Amino acid sequence: MSSHSNSTSLATVDVLPVPTVTRTQAFIDGAFVDAQSGRTFPTYAPSTGHLLAMVADGGVEDVDLAALAARRAFDAGSWSHADVRRAAMTRLADLVEENAQELAALDAIDAGKPITDCETGDIPEVAHLFRWYAEAIDKVFGKVSPTSEGHLGIITREPVGVVGIVVPWNYPAVMLTFKAAPALAAGNCVVAKPAEQAPLSALRLAELATEAGFPPGVFNVVPGDGPTAGRAVGMHPLIDAVAFTGSTQVGREFLRYAAESNMKNVVLELGGKSPQIVLADMKADLQVIAEDLAGAAFGNAGQNCTAGSRVLVANVLREELTDRLAQAASKIRLGDPMDRSTEMGPLIERTALERVSRYVDEAVALGARVRVGGSAVLEDTGGHFYPPTVVDQVTPDMAIAREEIFGPVVAVLGFDTEEEALQLANDSEYGLAATVWSHDVDVSFRMARGIRAGTVAINGYSEGDITTPFGGHRTSGFGGRDSGIEAMEQYTELKTTWFTLR
Repeated sequence: MSSHSNSTSLATVDVLPVPTVTRTQAFIDGAFVDAQSGRTFPTYAPSTGHLLAMVADGGVEDVDLAALAARRAFDAGSWSHADVRRAAMTRLADLVEENAQELAALDAIDAGKPITDCETGDIPEVAHLFRWYAEAIDKVFGKVSPTSEGHLGIITREPVGVVGIVVPWNYPAVMLTFKAAPALAAGNCVVAKPAEQAPLSALRLAELATEAGFPPGVFNVVPGDGPTAGRAVGMHPLIDAVAFTGSTQVGREFLRYAAESNMKNVVLELGGKSPQIVLADMKADLQVIAEDLAGAAFGNAGQNCTAGSRVLVANVLREELTDRLAQAASKIRLGDPMDRSTEMGPLIERTALERVSRYVDEAVALGARVRVGGSAVLEDTGGHFYPPTVVDQVTPDMAIAREEIFGPVVAVLGFDTEEEALQLANDSEYGLAATVWSHDVDVSFRMARGIRAGTVAINGYSEGDITTPFGGHRTSGFGGRDSGIEAMEQYTELKTTWFTLR
C-alpha cells in the first residue's frame, strides 16, 4: 500500500485491502499538479455507486502544459537514447510487478473489474508490455534500397515526436499501456488522457514511470472529459499523432480534430460486433464451444470491443448449442469486484445499464426470446449489474444483431450453408474480430479468408498475443495496430536519406 501527500481518500471494502490513498491530480512534467482551473470531477465505484475520489478536471490549458512539457523533453533528447529508454521501461515493468496488488485494486474498484482478472490478467500484461517493448527497442532496423551504382538510399524510422493517447475505461491500465509502451519504445513522449470513469491507475502508472527513471515530460497524464480534454489532445498543434480506442462515433471526431489542426496521424481502434461462427461439423464439441462462447461474450461484463456478441451457428446445432450457452451463462457468478469469487462485475455506469436493458427489451418486442438473463440484478447494492444474457430467435435486421451493445448480451442467429454464414458474418459495418469453429481445415481457411476483420481466430476466441498486430477494418478503425512490432512502427515516420556517390 502506498501513501502520498495531497491525496484524496478512496472508499474501502471488507473483502480485500485496497489503496486508501492515491494521487488524483494531473501528472505533468514529472510532477502532480492541480488543474489550472482548480476544478475536479468525481469518479464512482460502479459496484455501489459510491464516490471514490475527486480527480483533477483537466482542460485545454492543462493539455497545453503537458504538450509543451512533452515537446521540451523530446527536443532536449532526454528520451532519444535507446539505452535510457530500455533501462527505464524495464525498471517500470519491475515496479508494476512490485505494485501489482495496488494497481489491480485500483482498476477493480474504479472500473468494476473482478479483482482476480486484474491480478492474473491485466496488471501482469501491463508489466509484460513494457518489458517486451523495452527489449524490442534495439531490434527494429532501417534498410538500404537497391539503388543504382552511383547512389545509396538509406531508409530509417524516426519517432513522430509527441503522441497523444486517449483510452477508454474497460481495461484502464492495459489499454493505456497498449498505446504508451510502443510509442515510448519508439522514442516518443506522450500525453495521455484516461477515461473519466476510471482514471486512477493511469495516474499511478505515470508516477511509477518517474520513479523508474523517465525524464520529466516524457510521460504526462491529464484526466478530464472527452469533449474538453480529449478534444484538446486531438487539436493540439504540438501533438504529432493521436492513438484512440473507443467508439466509432468519437473516432470520427478525432479525424475531424486532425483535419482542423495540424493533420496529425490518427490511429483508431474502435467498436466491433464480432461473429462467433460454429459450423455443422462441431456437434461433438458443443460443450467446449459453449463455454468458450460464454467467455467471449461475457468476459469483462461484455464491455470489450471484440466481445463475441453474435453467435452464428448451423441450424442443425442451434437449439442444442443455445441451451448449453444459456446454461454456461447462468453459472457465471456476479458480485462485488473486490471479492475473489466474483466472475463478473457491474457495468461501468447507470447509462450503460439503461442502454443494455433497452437493446434487450426492444429485441423481445420484435419477437426475440431471452433464454437466460434479460433484466437488471443486485439492484439493492446501488451498483449497475446486468446478468449474462442469451437471446435467440434474432433476425439479422434487429439492432441487437447489428449494433455494439457493450454489455453482457449475446444474440444467436442460425444459418444453413457456409455461404450464408459468411454473408451474415460480413453483414456489419464493423470488422474487428471473428472466431470460426470447424474441424475442416479447408472450411476454416475459406471462412478466415472471406471474413472482413482484422483478427480471425480458429477454434477458440482470441485476440492473439503481443507478437501479433491487433486492429480492425472498416468502422472498427484504421491507421495502425496494437501489439507487435507494427505498433512501434505506427508511432514513427519514414525518412529517406539519398546519397550521390562521387
